Amino acid sequence: MENQQGCKPEITYPCLWQYRIIGEDRDAMIQAITAGVAAAACAIKDANVSSGGRYISLSLEVTVNTDAQRLCIYQLLAGHPAIRMVL
Repeated sequence: MENQQGCKPEITYPCLWQYRIIGEDRDAMIQAITAGVAAAACAIKDANVSSGGRYISLSLEVTVNTDAQRLCIYQLLAGHPAIRMVL
């Protein structure tokens, strides 16, 4: 499938979706994740630490059943004060 500018990729649900979460406090980030996503339904792994050591990133893998659910999880994470960025 060729993705043209402005076109959304075709996603077949349910699927395993991965978010990259960036912040400063690992424990607060994990609390934010588990508040928005059932802990039993997701996998959280350490990813990277910035060169200065201030920021860390976590990888979150979760099965999403709909586009709305995928976007809702993104919004919950992105709106949390412990999380600087969600990719």
